[in-house]
Amino acid sequence: MIRGARAGDAECQLALGKLYLFGGASLPQSPPTALHWLHRAAAQGRDEAWRLIGKHVGFEHARHSRGAVLPWYERAWEAGVAPAGLVLAQLVLSAPDGVASALRAKALRALEAAARAGLPDALRLQAQHASAALAAGAHGAAGERPAVPEGEPDRPDHYAALDLAWRQQPRAVFLAHALPLARALVRDAPPDAESARLGGWQAPPAQVLLLSRCAQALADGDDRHGERQRFCELAAHGGDRTAQLALGLWFARMNCDGERVSDGIAAANFKRAIRWLTQAGEQGLADAWFALSRIYIKPEFSQRSVAEAQACLERAADMGHSAAQLECGIHAWRARRGDEQNDVRAAYWLQKAAAQGSAEARAALARIAPDGDAADWIAAPSPRGLAGSQPLLAARLELARLFSLTRAEALLLDVRAADQGHCLVVDIRASYGRSKRRLVLVRTAQQRQALDRVARLFEQVDCSLAGPEGNYRQRLYRLKSWLPGDGTDGDAGLVPA
Repeated sequence: MIRGARAGDAECQLALGKLYLFGGASLPQSPPTALHWLHRAAAQGRDEAWRLIGKHVGFEHARHSRGAVLPWYERAWEAGVAPAGLVLAQLVLSAPDGVASALRAKALRALEAAARAGLPDALRLQAQHASAALAAGAHGAAGERPAVPEGEPDRPDHYAALDLAWRQQPRAVFLAHALPLARALVRDAPPDAESARLGGWQAPPAQVLLLSRCAQALADGDDRHGERQRFCELAAHGGDRTAQLALGLWFARMNCDGERVSDGIAAANFKRAIRWLTQAGEQGLADAWFALSRIYIKPEFSQRSVAEAQACLERAADMGHSAAQLECGIHAWRARRGDEQNDVRAAYWLQKAAAQGSAEARAALARIAPDGDAADWIAAPSPRGLAGSQPLLAARLELARLFSLTRAEALLLDVRAADQGHCLVVDIRASYGRSKRRLVLVRTAQQRQALDRVARLFEQVDCSLAGPEGNYRQRLYRLKSWLPGDGTDGDAGLVPA
């Protein structure tokens, strides 16, 4: 085989290259030697040879014969061999001499594909190249060379460098490098979103993102407001949700909180604002739905709709908007007379808002579901053997301690009906007329775990007075039998109806 390979037999060269590549037939594994024979086989038209090179021979071996093997990596990457794209990018981007712009662009596309595939070396190389491109752009800002090479607005390395600048640099630095490219992109573009829609104009996603970021970085009220507005409109037309939100607010002449602002269109155009805000909301921006809820309750809006405003508000709350959650909670609490379960919904939304730091929500929760007094009617720990002999009673006493229930509440609570996930609805009015319906919040993981455990215990149990636990007197007698010193002379904490 070796003799045949030396004589120029392509089949022998391919076979020998595979042996050196993977090891076998008493030959050691040697990637450089494998590359030598596979290269010779590929030069004689053996497609399997360049596929093996692209898939298995790394940059550390290929760099010593860059010019000879570069075509094989290029061909392998075009054929879908992902590792070949990384080596192609490494060979091209590390070349000491300049390379053709077409080959460089292909190498950058290969690098981007390898980075998307999650190859660690590709991610590192992409970051290094972006930093180098940004440094080159800094020279351009100082007048030594242009930040964006003339006639090449679509080079992928620029977008990688600008993305790095957006994430790591001040906005002024980002604008110094991004504005020339953005201006080149919109030089022949329509003047606004409506013209772009009518003319069928559409920019690639990378350009849309660049325009949106430039619009965000340009300061409000400076002498480039018209340019900022154009960037925003074209980015919104391109589908960027941040630009759609900004454009919708501009048409509505308000900020994200619904407050009127002086900056914006001369006269508010709520219909166009709704169009853009709806698109932004459908892409997952809670601020857009909250802004829509503000528009639909404006008295000057001809299509004012409280129901539509509430629907938008709830969508914003579902997405985690703190102000929307607070408002949903307050609205549900005020509407509790129409539906008794509204207090449960109020507690749910207020807990969500409080978890995001809303002091107003915490204050509202303190009024809606105040912390009860400790269950001091249970004078001593449960006696040994109670859980084994009376598991239902033991579970009720555990709930009483955790949630500060009164004696009557602990004995009569329908555990399955009371558990609402985020709170307990303590309502024993049907069995104990002196009680009042109240909410007890589930605040800790310990409470939640205990409640889940007790709920499983009561899953098949009828908690009514006709169930196995009996009526209130029977339950009370059982409690006295096990806890003779529980202070059962009164029902502390109960307010007469």
